[in-house]
Amino acid sequence: MEEEIPVVICAAAGRMGAAIAAISSIYSNTEANVLFYIVGLKTTIPHIRKWIENSKLKEIKFKVVEFNPMVLKGKIRQDASRPELLQPLNFVRFYLPLLIQKHEKVIYLDDDIIVQGDIQELYDTKLAPGHAAAFSDDCDLPSTHEMVRSVGMQNTYMGFLDYRKQAIRDLGISPSTCSFNPGVIVANMTEWKHQRITKQLEKWMQRNVEENLYSSTLGGGVATSPMLIVFHRKYSTINPMWHIRHLGWSPDTHYSEHFLQEAKLLHWNGRYKPWDYPSVHTDLWEHWFIPDPSGKFKLTRPDS
Repeated sequence: MEEEIPVVICAAAGRMGAAIAAISSIYSNTEANVLFYIVGLKTTIPHIRKWIENSKLKEIKFKVVEFNPMVLKGKIRQDASRPELLQPLNFVRFYLPLLIQKHEKVIYLDDDIIVQGDIQELYDTKLAPGHAAAFSDDCDLPSTHEMVRSVGMQNTYMGFLDYRKQAIRDLGISPSTCSFNPGVIVANMTEWKHQRITKQLEKWMQRNVEENLYSSTLGGGVATSPMLIVFHRKYSTINPMWHIRHLGWSPDTHYSEHFLQEAKLLHWNGRYKPWDYPSVHTDLWEHWFIPDPSGKFKLTRPDS
């Protein structure tokens, strides 16, 4: 038996086409034995199942997992600057061992990505002993630095944590420490459980509800901030080409075509999503999109 590669992706209402394009891109670019864990809320699960079963994705191996948002009760402040970041599924990455059993190593991917490389390569990312996860560092991409500066993007802890708060200062983490983006994660479930990562993340979510430690920060990173605290100096790194991001940051910034072709994974993090208008490099995303057989999900295009 060749090793199964578990890939976790969320299918959220109103943007289900994102998960479809992501899955389609992964499946089309690998010979590996991928098992997709598609996580949704009770109300959205029938839609995604139908979409897969009535399209060319019916060949994929997948499990649909229902996420119960009740686990988040009392752990989310409602005042974030970007309410879409408060969607329950945004926190699925905190609960990986509860959703996935029997796998030692798991890949978690945000839905607004497409994969152009062989997912086996990402799965083979080496995690150092004692590390529960690998992420992509926000300072590791020289080609994106120019863009990060030009649009005032956050790439240090100061953009995600409120350093005016004593609890944050007590952590002893320098505000200029490089942040990481948890939209692509390679995780070791044994270490995750051993270090009780989920419990630690929940602790910081609860403290944020009480003390507002990060909700109103520039990054607005409601899911990113607790991870930055819990994984500080305790994570391995992913090859930068496996997380070329910020494609959704501004409708005016473009990467060079050559650079985008070299990229193994593209991530439209930010407000400008490739299924909406305006957005950039939508052709690369749309190449993998499969229209909704039920007609419920439609792409927003300038002429639509």
